[in-house]
Amino acid sequence: MDKIRTIIKRFPHFERIFRKIFYFIKKLFFQDSKSWWEKFYSGGGNSGAGSYGVLAQFKAQIINDFVKKNKIKRVIEFGCGDGNQLSMFKIPNYTGLDVSKTIIQKNIKYFRKDKTKKFFLYPEAFDNTSFFKTDLAISLDVIYHIIEDNAFNKYMKDLFNSSKKFVIIYSSNTNKNSLNPPHVKHREFSRWINSNLNNWELIEKIKNKYPHKSFSDFFIYKKRNLK
Repeated sequence: MDKIRTIIKRFPHFERIFRKIFYFIKKLFFQDSKSWWEKFYSGGGNSGAGSYGVLAQFKAQIINDFVKKNKIKRVIEFGCGDGNQLSMFKIPNYTGLDVSKTIIQKNIKYFRKDKTKKFFLYPEAFDNTSFFKTDLAISLDVIYHIIEDNAFNKYMKDLFNSSKKFVIIYSSNTNKNSLNPPHVKHREFSRWINSNLNNWELIEKIKNKYPHKSFSDFFIYKKRNLK
């Protein structure tokens, strides 16, 4: 396989054609976002480069500083992943949701001695929304992984409905898509928020400290008329 890749890279035009064919074939076998992530995690995958190294440290600094500054007591994360990013957070009370049953069970086991952390399968466990009301809801590198439009709409509504005060999103914010892997679909989520959630306002945007490593930026929203 390595020899094939080496040969292909010698011919840039052929490489572009090969990539198009490769992505088309992968999309033919793509079922849905939830199934993709369950298979990925059950097969031993992790939450990726964004949850490790300097990117994880950058995100943790932003989240931790915001929690401390605004005296946040309860946080809910939509798409908690494998827990590596979570291990860097300083949050008094944390609830993690994820579509992968495998990763939820893994986190429950790993953090079993930490009574400040709870984990639930999404969206199955989200019926009782009053149980999940928090001061801050966060979504980190998740939105562009939601392929289905109906799943995206539900996710965004649940994300904002779960918070009484603030929402922090770390994601790309564009509708430009070209040769994405089948589990990636970029969305201009800010436009969706402006059209559907008039009781929320963007109060701050924080550019990525490492733009060469990630296309995501921080978007911090506050509920209107919040004292």
